[in-house]
Amino acid sequence: MDHIRNKDFTEEGLDNTEFEDHSFENCNFAQLHLGGFSFIECIFENCNLSMVNLSNTTLNDVQFKSCKLMGVDFTQSNPFIYSFEFEDCQLNLASFFKMKLKSMNFRNCELNEVDFVEADLSGSSFSHCDLAGAIFEHTNLDKVDFRSSYNYSIDPDLNRIKKARFSIPEVIGLLKKYDIRIDV
Repeated sequence: MDHIRNKDFTEEGLDNTEFEDHSFENCNFAQLHLGGFSFIECIFENCNLSMVNLSNTTLNDVQFKSCKLMGVDFTQSNPFIYSFEFEDCQLNLASFFKMKLKSMNFRNCELNEVDFVEADLSGSSFSHCDLAGAIFEHTNLDKVDFRSSYNYSIDPDLNRIKKARFSIPEVIGLLKKYDIRIDV
């Protein structure tokens, strides 16, 4: 695996468009246009990728660890080849609109106001994630594990949630639209 550390690509630019089996650590990609780039079996750790443009970018078997990915529109990435996971990341205001994200893993992530509208998240896991303001509408949440996550508001009438897993007291997020009081 090739290791790239402590680079500010917003100043230096990238000298390649295809990266396979690379590790990027403490790198800054903020607001870069990565359209048409290819990242295969790569790891991004402690990187800033906020507001990057992923137009037709291939993200295949990519891990993001402790990264900032705020405002990233993942729907622009290559629609035929993508698989990624997130751990300890800030993904606020990101978009996964209409994406097929079956068995996706989000661990210890901040997912405030993320767009999951019409996405297929079946079998995915949100482990210890903050989902404040995340938008779930016409989203497939079958068998999704939300047990350790919090601040979500999910309308069971607008989403598929068969066999999804929730825990108390956060399961109350399924009842927010009713504006009722629940005393424990």
